[in-house]
Order: sequence, then C-alpha cells, then structure tokens
Amino acid sequence: MPIFRFAPSPNGRLHLGHAYSALLNAKLAQQTGGTFLVRIEDIDITRCSPTLADQCLTDLLWLGIEWDEGVRIQSEHWADYTGALISLISRDLLYPCFCTRKEIAEAATQKDPDGAPLYPGTCRHIPSHESENLIEQGVSHSWRLNMDNALALMPGPHSYTRFALHSLATQSVAANPARWGDVILARKEIPTSYHISVVVDDALQNITHVVRGADLEAATDLHTLLQTLLNLPKPLYHHHPLLTGEEGDKLSKSKNSPSIAQLREDGVTPASIRQQLLA
Repeated sequence: MPIFRFAPSPNGRLHLGHAYSALLNAKLAQQTGGTFLVRIEDIDITRCSPTLADQCLTDLLWLGIEWDEGVRIQSEHWADYTGALISLISRDLLYPCFCTRKEIAEAATQKDPDGAPLYPGTCRHIPSHESENLIEQGVSHSWRLNMDNALALMPGPHSYTRFALHSLATQSVAANPARWGDVILARKEIPTSYHISVVVDDALQNITHVVRGADLEAATDLHTLLQTLLNLPKPLYHHHPLLTGEEGDKLSKSKNSPSIAQLREDGVTPASIRQQLLA
C-alpha cells in the first residue's frame, strides 16, 4: 500500500507552497488507496517551537487535510538519528569537523548544490588521537561524511526512482552524491541533520512515495547514498514545481510570503485555496 507524507519544519507559518505540497500528497494517497502521514521536522531547536508546530497542524486541518496516524515529532526521536550516525562513525565514514563557517567560506573554492561553500576537507586528515583530544576538551564540532570513503565502500553507480504524478509510471534517475562533498550529517548545535533525519524517518515510517519541492531534488542524490550506506529501503520520488510570487521568486517564510493564517484572516476559504492549487 502506498504511503505518502508531508513533513513541514515549524520555523514559521505555512504558506501556499506548503499547502500545495500537503494537498498534493493527501490527494495522491486518496487516489491510490494509500496512507497519508504528517511529520513535524523540528530538529532545528533554535528556530522551531511547539507553538509553531501546533499552528502547522491547525492550518492543515483548516485546509481540510486529515492524516491517518499520529504525527511523528522529530525532536522526540534523537536516539534514532544517533543510532544511524554511530553506525557510520563505526565504519570510518564520518569525521569530526572543528572549522567555523567563516573559515570554511574563506577556504572553499566551489559551491555545493544548495549554493553554500563546498567544504574543502580541512579536518579530514586530522589524526584520530588529535580529534579525540579536541572533543574531550569540549571543542565544538560537527560530524561530516567522508565522501571518498563512502564512495569507495559503495562505488555505485547510484540512482533513485522517479514517478509521474498521474500515471505513477517510474523511471530510473542517475544520482551524483559526490557533488555534495563532505556534507555535515550532525551539526555543532544539533545532534543530527536534515539529511540523516529524513532518510531515517522515511524508513521508519515505511514511506513508499516522497513528493516534495524541486528545491530538494539535488538532495535526493545524497539521500540515496545514505540509504545505501545504512541499508534502508528507497522510496520513489517526485519533485514538484515550486510556487512563486508576483516577482517570480519562490514562496518562502524568509520573504514573508502570505501565510495560510493570514489568508484565513483575510476571508479566503479552504475551498478556494484547494481549487487554486489543485485545478
């Protein structure tokens, strides 16, 4: 049975872009006789809050969206992500990184798929005893994937399966995880990352179909590698176009795009939103 999910981060109010993704997932679950789940991705404890999480759920219910099981709250499941990280560390696939963002920006000569400075591998060759001493001294550090070691262990070729919305027809898509370099898998201030958490959660929730925005398409290259390294099942993927504003920019919380709550206050109805987004 197909299992779909909508997984917002409660670091602001939902906008129409979120509504489209949620409605699309719920519609596909209904059309296929599948299950629709909601997951709150609140690992960013500096920006997310229970209040915003509750508001996300309120907005979804107002839109007429219902889910089939209890909501999974990521911040209640740190042990799941730690277990995955320990598995990678034990196979010499992660290493501690002590660099600051400023140091990385100054040393990097390339960009990752998200446009951030591509990590140049500064800490990759620090002897393990030196790293252990720094950690024992309480020096702040993140954990990075050793991409060279990962690809030596799982050389590929790597791929994931894309599906079409209307027919659910599938095709294999080549993946290039190497372009992410030694990506962070556990942050200095947060004992996990989006990349680890999402692949672990999708596996634990038996997600079969991931429908998410096109801005996350490049991340799927990395996710398919992590799924292989962790021996996790691979869902099918569809990356839908992003909704844009009047100036052509994608809707986002950071740009104060009109929220679902604001539209509700302005008298916009759930029916009109559903018709606008799913027509």
